[in-house]
Amino acid sequence: MHNLNMTASPHPALLDPEAIRRLRELDPTGGNKLLERVVNAFSSSLERLLPDLARARESAEPDLAVVRHVSHTLKSSSASLGAMALSARCADIEARVREGRMEGLATQLDAMLQDIQQVRVALAALL
Repeated sequence: MHNLNMTASPHPALLDPEAIRRLRELDPTGGNKLLERVVNAFSSSLERLLPDLARARESAEPDLAVVRHVSHTLKSSSASLGAMALSARCADIEARVREGRMEGLATQLDAMLQDIQQVRVALAALL
């Protein structure tokens, strides 16, 4: 059995074991390397989106359209991998931008980046 929680803390697992189980059931022998391909697609998406997010945050006036796009895209892709806490944070960021609630946005974005790094480690441990 794979360890989906990278720490011994009382916090929920970084990856929902049910989501990972469902992915594994789609390729029971692992012959199609489905889980590996899904994880690699997520990583490739991050490689495209994170530089865009960094540029959007660097300007004097953050590019909120980019922030919203990145958070929306990551909300869906992280949920498909069972990274539900990351997905929820992305949903919150997307809603904040859509509703014009900018207070605390930078803090949420920083937390999202930390979540992403933790999820990357957890995903790498699955392969």
